[in-house]
Amino acid sequence: MAHNFSNQLGFMIDRAKVGNQDDIDYIMKKLNKQTSLAMTRCVDFALSLVENTKGVDQIKYYLFNGSLIQRNYASLFFNRLGEWEIVKEAYDKGLIDEIQAYAR
Repeated sequence: MAHNFSNQLGFMIDRAKVGNQDDIDYIMKKLNKQTSLAMTRCVDFALSLVENTKGVDQIKYYLFNGSLIQRNYASLFFNRLGEWEIVKEAYDKGLIDEIQAYAR
């Protein structure tokens, strides 16, 4: 299905739908200390479109190896899928806090 978004959001949507490792890396690199609230919303939306197994695996990588903000958005991704075990594992390892572990 085509989308009507342009610029960064449109590009992230296209990459998320492909969902290969480098696509997820591109999206996750948008999350850093200077990321605006608007950009976090774009990233969150784009990640919600990832279905490719390679992309899901890369999001899992960020859950355990990314920066705090990347881990938080990876946690949101898995929470929304109902993948509680992986989120609990990250929580038990101290990679995300209790609030993030239960966020949706």
